Amino acid sequence: MEQLGEVLSLTGGGGPFRLISPFVGLSLMLVEYLLGRLRHEERYDLKETAASFGVTLGNKVANVLFVGVIMAPSLWLYEHRLFDIPRDAIWTWVLLFLGVDFTYYIQHAALHHVRWFWATHSVHHSPTKINLSAGIRLGWTAQVSGAFVFFLPLSWLGFPPLAVFGMLALNLGYQFFLHVARPPHLGPLEWVLNTPRHHLVHHASNEACLDKNFGGVLIIFDRLFGTFAEPPAEEPLRYGLKGKSLSSQNPFHIAFHGWSLLVQDLRKARGTRARLAVLFGSP
Repeated sequence: MEQLGEVLSLTGGGGPFRLISPFVGLSLMLVEYLLGRLRHEERYDLKETAASFGVTLGNKVANVLFVGVIMAPSLWLYEHRLFDIPRDAIWTWVLLFLGVDFTYYIQHAALHHVRWFWATHSVHHSPTKINLSAGIRLGWTAQVSGAFVFFLPLSWLGFPPLAVFGMLALNLGYQFFLHVARPPHLGPLEWVLNTPRHHLVHHASNEACLDKNFGGVLIIFDRLFGTFAEPPAEEPLRYGLKGKSLSSQNPFHIAFHGWSLLVQDLRKARGTRARLAVLFGSP
């Protein structure tokens, strides 16, 4: 129960971090917007950005409401853990960082290849302009869809749930900065880290960019498993959902657009095999 209280504080409570980070994020978005205006670049669509703020608010509410869905199995598995991993060893935190980043890579690939998960994750890919405000547009149904199960084995191995999801929060915090509208080239770091240049490719809807660059902090897993891609040389990057795009900037429409399409196709499907293909096949 003590760990559950700590996680509730981390995900939905107050504290200095949660008071400072929205201010920092909004300040950086404002700077990015103003720089774009000075350079006569349309980096932001204000209606789309306002919709992203609405989606973000709903995401925060969902995180608080459903934190127990994540923590109940995590705490149970930790109570039945395979190993007692020391918390004060440097190698523990290095292993946890690598474990969380690799697990995120696997989960992220599944979010793109399994339609049940894509119904939630498609929210993040719906902006037609990539900027820092796109980085906060996250779906409302991740916990309900069970996407968190990918991280449960880490608690079963012996990493405390608070440490696992705290490390994941840091990982996702880093990813916020991957959404800058005009990314710099970071030289040799591009070989190891997931950088804004790599993440622009991930968000692009060009054929050569689909289902590429799944990494969180590191890009090495994409390089190892063949999912890495550079920006196409002869065409500009295009953003937004491929296929049926959004017809409204209403946050509720954005949050449930993928689920609505899934239900429509599920009603048309005939037979168990066809329905399973709709639910768990490729988007």
